[in-house]
Amino acid sequence: MSVFKNLPEAPVAAKKPVTDTRHGITRTDDYAWLRDDNWQAMFKDPSILAPEIRKHLEAENAYMNAAMDDTKALQKTLFAEMRGRIKEDDSSIPVKDGPFAYGSLYVTGGEQPRYFRIPRDADSKDETIRQVLLDGDKEAEGKSYFRLAGLDHSSDHSRGLWGYDDKGSEYFTLKVRDLTTGEDLADVIENTGGGGAWAPDGKSFFYTVLDDNHRPSKIFHHVVGTPQADDRLVYEEKDPGFFMSVGGSLLDDVIYIDIHDHETSEYRLLSTKDLTAEPKLVAERVIGLEYEMTEGGDVFYILTNADGAKDFKIMEAPVNAPGKENWRELVAHKPGTLILSHMAYARHLVWLQRREGLPEIVVRDRKTGEEHAIAFAEEAYSLGLSGAAEYDTDVIRFSYSSMTTPSQLFDYDMATRERTLLKTQEVPSGHNPDDYVTRRVFAPSSDGTNVPVTLLYRKDTPLDGTAPCLLYGYGAYGITIPAGFNTNCLSLADRGFVYAIAHIRGGKDRGFSWYEDGKMAKKTNTFKDFIAAADYLNQEKFTSYANIVAEGGSAGGMLMGAIANMAPEKFTGVIAAVPFVDVLNTMLDDTLPLTPPEWPEWGNPIDSREFYDIIAGYSPYDNVEAKSYPAILALGGLTDPRVTYWEPAKWVARLREKTTGTAPILMKTNMDAGHGGASGRFQRLEEIAFEYAFAIKVAGKMVDQG
Repeated sequence: MSVFKNLPEAPVAAKKPVTDTRHGITRTDDYAWLRDDNWQAMFKDPSILAPEIRKHLEAENAYMNAAMDDTKALQKTLFAEMRGRIKEDDSSIPVKDGPFAYGSLYVTGGEQPRYFRIPRDADSKDETIRQVLLDGDKEAEGKSYFRLAGLDHSSDHSRGLWGYDDKGSEYFTLKVRDLTTGEDLADVIENTGGGGAWAPDGKSFFYTVLDDNHRPSKIFHHVVGTPQADDRLVYEEKDPGFFMSVGGSLLDDVIYIDIHDHETSEYRLLSTKDLTAEPKLVAERVIGLEYEMTEGGDVFYILTNADGAKDFKIMEAPVNAPGKENWRELVAHKPGTLILSHMAYARHLVWLQRREGLPEIVVRDRKTGEEHAIAFAEEAYSLGLSGAAEYDTDVIRFSYSSMTTPSQLFDYDMATRERTLLKTQEVPSGHNPDDYVTRRVFAPSSDGTNVPVTLLYRKDTPLDGTAPCLLYGYGAYGITIPAGFNTNCLSLADRGFVYAIAHIRGGKDRGFSWYEDGKMAKKTNTFKDFIAAADYLNQEKFTSYANIVAEGGSAGGMLMGAIANMAPEKFTGVIAAVPFVDVLNTMLDDTLPLTPPEWPEWGNPIDSREFYDIIAGYSPYDNVEAKSYPAILALGGLTDPRVTYWEPAKWVARLREKTTGTAPILMKTNMDAGHGGASGRFQRLEEIAFEYAFAIKVAGKMVDQG
C-alpha cells in the first residue's frame, strides 16, 4: 500500500521534441526546452528566468508540497532534534599567527559565522578581548541567500580579504576590510572564484576571475585603492578544460598558480620579490602527470604520480631550480598507500595518507629522515589535517572522529610526539557513544571486488531484515566519503534506521586504483558496487530491499539515477540531490561551466564515438524506461552552475512519463540557491530534515510525528 495518498494531479511537462545527431546517431529530447537559453545571465539575475519554465518549476514545488504535507510535523521534530545537537554559540580554537590568534564563532540563533582575533597567547574564552573582524549575520541581512568565502588576513595583519555570493551561482564578490577600523575600503572585485592571495606587504593581492561560462580563466593582480579596471593580468588560461587557483606560501615568498584538470597538473610560480614579473613554469602539463607543491625553505616538496607512482610519492627540488629535471625522490611510492596531501614546516615534513582504507598522518624529521605515524584503532574513522598557520613551528593541528565518536581537535608536537586535546565536539542534547555501533563490512561486487560499507545503528536495532536503511553513496572524482561523526544521521539511527555509507569505486577509499576503476570506461563499476552494497545488507539482514532508501548528491545523484534504472526493485525510495543525471547532453555541451574540465573524468563524447556510446549506455536521463520506479525525490537549485536546474527537471519529467508504478516522482527546486542548497547553518538543517522525512515516510516508518 502506498504511503502517499490523495495526491493531486502531478505536473506534466510539455513535449517539445529537439533532435541532435552525433556520430551518425540521432536522439530526440522532448524536454530540452526546460534549459533556459539565457541561463548564463539568469545565474546572475534569477528574475529573468523564462516565465514558462518558472511556472513549471513552481508547479513541481506545489506538487511536492502536497505530497509531503503530512510530514510537516515530522520535519519540525527532526529539525528540532538536529538543532538541539548543535552548540549554537560554538567557537573554534583560534590558530596562532604572529601577534594574533584567529578563529570563528557562531552566536545563538545565528546562521552565519563571525570571524575574530585575539592576542596570540590570550584566553580564547575571554569574550572581552575578542575583536570581531567580520560578522556574517550582519552582512547577510536582507538576503535570501548568502554564502561567505571566508576572511584571509594580510601578513602584516592590517587588512582582510573577504568574499560573498548572494545568488547561489558561485560568482563571488571580493572586498577589502581595514582590520583596525572594521570598515571596508572602496575596492570591490566582481565575478571571482571566492578567494585570493595577499602580497607580503598587504598592499596588493592576486585573485581569479570567472568568465561568462563560469570558468576560472584569468589571474589578476590588484593594488588596494586602485580601480579593478587597472588590475594587471598575470596569467590567462586558454584551455577551457582546466581549473585554476591562486595561493601563497607560509614563507610569503612565492605565489602559486595551480592549473589542473582531473588528471593533469601544471604550476606557475611568481616570486613576491618582484610582483611585476611573469610567473615561471615549473613542469609543463603532460597528460596524466599530476603534482602539487609546498615550500620548505630552500627546497620545494612535490607530491606527484610521476614515473608510474600511482599512489603518489614525494620529491624535492631546489627553490631556485624547481623544474622536473631537478626532482629527487624523498618519500618512495608504496602501492596501496595513497598520499593525499602534504605540508612543510621548518623542521618537519607532514603528509596525510590512506592505507588499507583508513587515514593516517605521517611526520618526517627533515634533518634525520626519521618518520612516525599518527593513527587510531577504530574499525572506521575520519582524520583531518589542518596543519599550522606558521612555518617555524613544531605544533600542528588535526581532528579525529568516527560515526559514534564526536569530533576531537588536537594540537600535536611533532618533536616530542605529545598530543594535546583542545576540544571535543559538544552535543547539547546529549550523546552516549555506547548506545550505538559502528562497523566496517565488505560487500562482494559483481566482479568479486570487496566494497567497504560503513554502518551506524543503535545497539537495540533488530538485525532481522526489518530495519529501514538509508544507504548513501558518491563514487566520483576520487572523493572519499569519511566515516566521521554526523549528528544529523542520529535522528535516523534513533528511529531504528541502519545508516550506511557505501565506499564504492570512483572514490579513493582503497587507493588510486579504486578511483581509476570507477571512472571513464569503467564508470558502471560505481553503480554495480552500490547495488552490491544493497544486496549485502539485504542478504545479511541488516535491512531488506523493501526498506532501503538510497541517497546521493551531484555526481552521487548520477549514481541514484543509474541504480534506479538498473535495479529499481531493490530500493523503496531514492533521494537525488542536485543530481547529475543528464550526463550525455551535458558532456556534449562545451559551453556549460564544467563540461571541458570534466572530460577526463567521464570521457569526451564530442570527439569519441566510443565514449558517446559508453555514456549513452548509463546516462540516467537517456535510460529511463517503462518500468516500476521507486518513490523518487529530486532536489535542484535554480542558480546551480555545477549541476544545472534543468537536469533534475528533465529527468523527473521523463520518469513521470515512463514509470509503470504508482510511487510518486517528486522534485523540489530551491528558487533562491545553487549547488550547495541553503546557505545558513539552520536553513541547511531544514533541508536535511525534509530529506529525512521523505526517507522515513517511504520506508513506512512514520508511525508518529517524531
